[in-house]
Amino acid sequence: MKAIAFTRYGSPDALQLVELTKPEPKDDELLIRVHASSVNSWDWEFLTGTVINRLFFGLFKPHPDKRVLGADIAGTVEAVGGKVTRFKPGDEVFGDLWDSWGGFAEYACAPENAMEAKPQGTTFENAAAVPQAGVLALQGIRKIEQLKSGQQVLINGAGGGVGTFAIQLAKLAGTEVTGVDAAHKLDVAKSVGADRVVDYSEQDFTQTGERYDLIIDCQGAHSIADCKRALVADGTYAMIGGTKIIPVLMQQYIAPIFGEQKRFRLVADGPNKGLADLKSLIEEDKIIPAIDKIYPLEEVPEAMGYFGEGLHKGKIVIRVKSD
Repeated sequence: MKAIAFTRYGSPDALQLVELTKPEPKDDELLIRVHASSVNSWDWEFLTGTVINRLFFGLFKPHPDKRVLGADIAGTVEAVGGKVTRFKPGDEVFGDLWDSWGGFAEYACAPENAMEAKPQGTTFENAAAVPQAGVLALQGIRKIEQLKSGQQVLINGAGGGVGTFAIQLAKLAGTEVTGVDAAHKLDVAKSVGADRVVDYSEQDFTQTGERYDLIIDCQGAHSIADCKRALVADGTYAMIGGTKIIPVLMQQYIAPIFGEQKRFRLVADGPNKGLADLKSLIEEDKIIPAIDKIYPLEEVPEAMGYFGEGLHKGKIVIRVKSD
């Protein structure tokens, strides 16, 4: 089978189109003919060799079984393991491979519980754009106890994959949404429903005096103190991206000691939790992926380069099999 693989950490130049043996499913796995995948920051961080990825997937180079990137997939079940009960050959599925990877290839194996039936009436490309970004956005929204109509929500990183889903989900609850991102991404934030957009290079949302009931942060560029200032008295901050994991975790324990009502939450609930709910919303035409570009499999290096430059608006999709 054709696949895009890498044997060293670095830039997209490390990615190569290669021929690999088609995988065989374990007892609890599906063998999936991949129609489409999509690019996530998770792929970029693994390719470039961030510390956390090196610890899990190879200190000096990626493990031999982790050399094909691509977590999100949508495709057709070709074969099933002996213990699989939910799916059969011919079923159309989508999901997040998380730590097994392998989506940038013609075939991939996935645990049965990592997949959901593909939303009816949508394309494989649209389905492949959903799992990781959509689930993170949904989990971020759910970090607040109950999102109510009229509340104020801010999405930092509103023009990316997670951000464009988060805007749509927040608007479904009847909230007022402010989207923060680079100037060239503000149009896509508006197109998916943001009531107000802010160019982060022109204005710092933590310094305006405005307060929000929920902040979903896909960037993590501000200090905890700054983010506190931008929350209402009982507001919630949900961190999806960034490196301030320890401060956020510490805040969860420190705040109650001082009677602090503001809540700080790390979005790390695990893959595919909520994917079935997103499937229903897509089938009801209540949310739709914002797709910037679709690249063929052999152009994954170009797609990754485009992602790495921060130019993308919404999601970048990889078409593996033409329908």
